[in-house]
Amino acid sequence: MQIETPQSFVVSQECQKVAWQNGYRRALGETDGWARYGSTTAKGTVWLAAGGHDGPWFLALDHLGIVEDLNLPEADMPGPGLVRYAYPNLTTLYAVMPRVYQLGVTLPDGPLEEFREAVENLPKSTEAERLVIQRVGQDIFRDRLMTYWQGRCPLTGITDPALLRASHIIAWKDCASDAERLDVHNGLLLSALWDAAFDRGLVTFDDDGQPQFSVKLSDAARLELRWYAPLSLNDKLRSRLKWHRTSLFDRDH
Repeated sequence: MQIETPQSFVVSQECQKVAWQNGYRRALGETDGWARYGSTTAKGTVWLAAGGHDGPWFLALDHLGIVEDLNLPEADMPGPGLVRYAYPNLTTLYAVMPRVYQLGVTLPDGPLEEFREAVENLPKSTEAERLVIQRVGQDIFRDRLMTYWQGRCPLTGITDPALLRASHIIAWKDCASDAERLDVHNGLLLSALWDAAFDRGLVTFDDDGQPQFSVKLSDAARLELRWYAPLSLNDKLRSRLKWHRTSLFDRDH
């Protein structure tokens, strides 16, 4: 795949618009036809290039977490970053960029850094003070889960923020570190009813994201737990759900 190098004025302007409109507003120069951009809020950088003003268009990424979560077909071509992707036109490139940015601001260690900065000067000696710090962390965790899961319960499609809950898979108290507590791969964004059942071990999910129901859950309650699609999972979510199935799921009573 041939890269236009150096970038023409039209290609340069289009690359800048793609980057700026999706949170990457730090221009970091151009090398071999690839324009690099960074962000003050998202981890990693992006490279943008084109074969000409009519395309195709190319994206390169250097953040392994974003690459793993995107799980998109890669282009067999040389270039910067860890992987490259090819798009036939600007429309298809624009379609993927919001998710790139969402992952960049939610994947570790973004939430952890925000938490440490927020609580750096807060007192931590009393139980009440430690509860305040926990609430700060839980608010950050919820905010990042809202972004990671794109503001909707993946089971029901509910998007009303008041009806959505940030559900830890491994509970806050059972996490070994703040990094684990604030990792978006340790959380699900669930509607309130699903969150209550999940938190109490009355439902869990298998490796395919299919719900599993405890025998302790009444038939009436199970009917109310309507869902339309299984969870979309990656290996990091699967490993934590294995903990939930082993430690919390009430399968025997």
